[in-house]
Amino acid sequence: MTQDPATPSARSQSSEQALGLAIHTSTPHLGLALGCESSSLKQSVEELGRAMSNQLQTQLMDFIAPQAWTALDFLAVARGPGGFTGTRLGMVTMRTLAQQLDIPLYSISTLAAVAHRYWSEAQVSTEQAIALDMRAQRGQRFTALYQWEAGLPQAIIPDQVCLPEDWSQMLEEQAHQPHLITIEADAAQAIGSLWKMAQLRYHQGDRPHWETAQPFYGQHPVTL
Repeated sequence: MTQDPATPSARSQSSEQALGLAIHTSTPHLGLALGCESSSLKQSVEELGRAMSNQLQTQLMDFIAPQAWTALDFLAVARGPGGFTGTRLGMVTMRTLAQQLDIPLYSISTLAAVAHRYWSEAQVSTEQAIALDMRAQRGQRFTALYQWEAGLPQAIIPDQVCLPEDWSQMLEEQAHQPHLITIEADAAQAIGSLWKMAQLRYHQGDRPHWETAQPFYGQHPVTL
């Protein structure tokens, strides 16, 4: 039976032992995180590249063992921006799982997760906004500007794709200079933050239905 988007799951709504699984497939690295609390979070980041589609199911089954799928209370997925095929693969996989298990699915920006990691590791003060910049195709950039609000990144400039000069102009128009981060290393390293953001929302009572989870591609993979 399909759960109504406005109706919470029948599972525990506030248990501190809620078990969550997070997945990142938007880049050549597969990021996975599983646990009930951040202090004992199980994490894995592995470069799969083009083998992602062939190995994802096996990797997921090996990673979650010995837990049963039915033990999960919530799911989280990186919605992009990133590669078209990988982002779509992760989104379809997690939407299917959330539908079958009847549990919440948190669709979280790849860029927001990176910003959260910098704040949570005290690399950037939570008083300072973070501007993120990641390479896209055809000379463009994936960009966003986030501020810290009650433990979660809140968008000042939502995820977008634009030319470098346009992004520079947007930042010049900001009243306060943000901390600039150009994502060179793989964004999958922020898988722990992806999980933490979902866990916080879960404990706040937010229960997004799987149908609300949508990918952010930013660019069409083919230019005519």
